Amino acid sequence: MSSTGNPAGTVAPSARTVAQGALTLTSDGAAWLASAQSHKHSATVAVRNRRPTTPAVLPCGAAFDVVNAPAIFGRRMLDELWGEGPGSGPVAAYRGRMLLFATPGTAQRLPALLKWEEWGSDGGAGRSRAIPPLLCHGRGDAVTVPPAGTTAAPAPIPTPARWVVAPDTQRPWLPGPEVLLWAAVRAARAARISIFPPPDPGAKVYDVSRRR
Repeated sequence: MSSTGNPAGTVAPSARTVAQGALTLTSDGAAWLASAQSHKHSATVAVRNRRPTTPAVLPCGAAFDVVNAPAIFGRRMLDELWGEGPGSGPVAAYRGRMLLFATPGTAQRLPALLKWEEWGSDGGAGRSRAIPPLLCHGRGDAVTVPPAGTTAAPAPIPTPARWVVAPDTQRPWLPGPEVLLWAAVRAARAARISIFPPPDPGAKVYDVSRRR
């Protein structure tokens, strides 16, 4: 079954903590976020300069889609992506959820793949219960992104939104639906949804230089 293989083709090194970089939104990263809107210059101002301590709302479907997972399960998906897979695109945490940025079209394709592989996250019988509801945001939807003023720090930033892996280039690599299906299945099989969160969940940072 396609969901059981390594999407990277090889086993990547284990995810490791790095001292700086992954939590910081760069100018290039802000420009990429701004590309989600039609008026790029004004969007860049809104994302990075106008209100740097306030989260912004950006539309999905053009520059990116977003897969929205419960925080603990989303963290496990992220650990699978960095521990055994190709890494991730930008990732944000917002109000107890993990937002994994993905290629446009993922919001439509991923639920169909989950259903096809009988891992549908609809709370049905059998193994489908191992994957909690994943909210897929695509064209016509919008998501809240963290404030532009976020800086790298070992402790969680006291805002409702913060970067876990911040965009740092104008063309960040984004996982597609097949990669995210693989990560969700791996996370479900490995953990079966523990009710206990990991200690200090804001401390782990992922080395963005490994992204494809």
